[in-house]
Amino acid sequence: MKEKKAKKPTKGTRIDIGISDSARKKIADGLSALLADSYTLYLMTHNFHWNVKGPMFNSLHNMFMTQYTEQWNALDIIAERIRALGHPAPGTYKEFVKLASIKEVEGVPSAMDMVRHLVAAQEATARTARNIFPLVEEANDQPTADVLTQRLEIHEKTAWMLRSLLEE
Repeated sequence: MKEKKAKKPTKGTRIDIGISDSARKKIADGLSALLADSYTLYLMTHNFHWNVKGPMFNSLHNMFMTQYTEQWNALDIIAERIRALGHPAPGTYKEFVKLASIKEVEGVPSAMDMVRHLVAAQEATARTARNIFPLVEEANDQPTADVLTQRLEIHEKTAWMLRSLLEE
């Protein structure tokens, strides 16, 4: 295999990582939607942690805390991947509302309705992550594929665990 000659450094901040500008933009747009869903899921889970009540209070309160803490840590990973691709990460409520597929829950649902909302939000976030894969595979973008695979594993497992609470 013939070695490619290194290009001369260019003036400015041109990115030359082996992914075209247009592919990086499409992937960053997909990751921005994932970040918006992830942030909305984080807020929902934290809200439910604060407001859950009833016979399962302690177990749900602790479960929701574990979930929102994991979700919080994921936000940085997703945003930093967008930045590594050369694009700004969305970071305002206005942008997140526009980009997210998850809608906010108004009021304080019952404990089991909170679980139902979280199942739906976890599954929606998994779908958003999965929808980016064709772009990532076409661009041969392994770091983004790795992020997506990790996020899918977490969202699918969390949705399963939450669904288990709804079974008789």
